[in-house]
Amino acid sequence: MNWDRIQEKLTILADAAKYDVSCSSSGVKRGNKDKMLGDSSGMGICHSYTEDGRCISLLKILLTNHCIFDCQYCVSRKSNDIKRAAFTVQEVVDLTINFYRRNYIEGLFLSSGIFHNPDYTMERLVRIAKTLRLEHRFNGYIHLKTIPGASDALMQEAGLWADRLSVNIELPTQSGLKLLAPDKKHEDMLVPMRSIRNAIVQNKDERKVLRNAPKFVPAGQSSQMIIGATSESDLDIVKTSTFLYRKYGLKRVYYSGYVPVLAGGNLPDVATPVPVIRENRLYQTDWLFRFYGFQPEEIVNDSYPWLDLDIDPKLAWALRNRHLFPINVNTADYQMILRVPGIGVKSAKKIVAARRFKRLDADNLKKLGIAMNRAQYFLDLGVVRHSDADSMSLKNIIMANSKSKWSSLQLPIQTKLALF
Repeated sequence: MNWDRIQEKLTILADAAKYDVSCSSSGVKRGNKDKMLGDSSGMGICHSYTEDGRCISLLKILLTNHCIFDCQYCVSRKSNDIKRAAFTVQEVVDLTINFYRRNYIEGLFLSSGIFHNPDYTMERLVRIAKTLRLEHRFNGYIHLKTIPGASDALMQEAGLWADRLSVNIELPTQSGLKLLAPDKKHEDMLVPMRSIRNAIVQNKDERKVLRNAPKFVPAGQSSQMIIGATSESDLDIVKTSTFLYRKYGLKRVYYSGYVPVLAGGNLPDVATPVPVIRENRLYQTDWLFRFYGFQPEEIVNDSYPWLDLDIDPKLAWALRNRHLFPINVNTADYQMILRVPGIGVKSAKKIVAARRFKRLDADNLKKLGIAMNRAQYFLDLGVVRHSDADSMSLKNIIMANSKSKWSSLQLPIQTKLALF
């Protein structure tokens, strides 16, 4: 094997894969009882994150950056004058095994541009996963990006060897997709999502009868959308992600801020990248309706179509609904406790369990790990407050939770307070 040539390919195809953020390896627990290579149980997959939250623990590469499509937002589009490369099936297998043995990685995240046609590309992705599992008895994590338009048979086989499959929805709306990728349609992405969802449901039913039946994508499926390449509001984005969760049972929807690497008539100005904080706010919103019992329309709606970049969405909701606060943690129900800024899911469960044995006060809440600097303004702790103090507290809590400095480009604090 020509390692100089392999290294050159790796440099090109790993760099092209960096724009794909949906590489979380959570959600699968597969032990290692037969002395196989690797382990995906519990801490078998070690996550490492960059400062903006992206996972870097997996060998994340493209099979090729050749592509038959010309999506304006994609660095690998066919009209872009870049250096092209393609791995063979055996090269990806060898890289994965060698990197794993050297403890560089805990698994494989494999995507690809589309060359020739979807089936031709998808067949090679499946062959890589199958070779790793059967010939090398690789038991680590494998995430495959499926190719829209590939046959159901290939999708079904991919699910037998991969821990997670994903299909990128690309852009939040069909109009945005038509503007920047006229050759693609959302329905082309929804068809494989539907096929994967149905196979997952069928596999669960089979395993109720045959416990030794092979698992089908045990970590489920995910998707990713690019934000900021088109003009959709946060409300549009949340509507799309909510639809995907409810309709196709996705484990995760990832949000990737558009990286201005190309110039184009329909693309944003290359000098104005999407702020990372917008991604963070979308992830926080996503978390609220997945784990905190919020309805999406409580966070973003026609009156509030954009998320506030200065304060997190849970705090923004609480400030818009101050009539519901303060609450008494000793009597409030679990769902209402979850809605208090500074109280997470684990902390809310601790409160419900602890109050069965004693009446909780501020000191008790601190010992339970509550972020009292945030939560105190929304809790009835038996402290008498005056209107001036309340106003100052409201100002303080906004300022204390701001992730960026107030500037002339943002609303002044008095205006923000008046809006809430």
